[in-house]
Amino acid sequence: MANLRKANAYSKRKVVPFTRTSKKRQKAYIKALPPHKIVKFEMGKASDFSAGKFPHLLTAVCLEKVQIRHNAIEACRQYINKKLDKDLGGQYFFKIIPFPHHVQRENKMLTGAGADRMQSGMQLSYGKCVNKAAILSPEKKIFEIAVGTDKAVVLARKLLKQVNPKLPCKIRIDYEKLGA
Repeated sequence: MANLRKANAYSKRKVVPFTRTSKKRQKAYIKALPPHKIVKFEMGKASDFSAGKFPHLLTAVCLEKVQIRHNAIEACRQYINKKLDKDLGGQYFFKIIPFPHHVQRENKMLTGAGADRMQSGMQLSYGKCVNKAAILSPEKKIFEIAVGTDKAVVLARKLLKQVNPKLPCKIRIDYEKLGA
């Protein structure tokens, strides 16, 4: 697997969404998409959530304009889902809200002695597609966790605080009591 560039090379940039793909290859700006890393967007018991059995809803809200890469979202998803499943035994509903549509490009540069004679620098610097990201504006939701008990609320809040360092933005955790 190729090494990824640091997320700060992309995360806080002002960016125009780059998403154009087409079934007809000639009309597509992006010829080959990077594979999607997020496996699931909804985990836990969605039927119980719809039935109103989970009255406590915690939401992670983004506080700044940012791009979040799909591998960061997947890392958070795996951690939160594993802990919730272990501690609550499936009595929860967890949802990822943003979908990473934006394709990030990288103009790969060589380093080391003699590298300047082997590449073209910024001529033809369009770059290859390397990642996908979700572009979020302030006050957009990232994760939602619905649980049934007050003890589970404390756990869910703790988990959302623990995944904050994996995300390139500041988040706020909102609590809402459903059905009240």
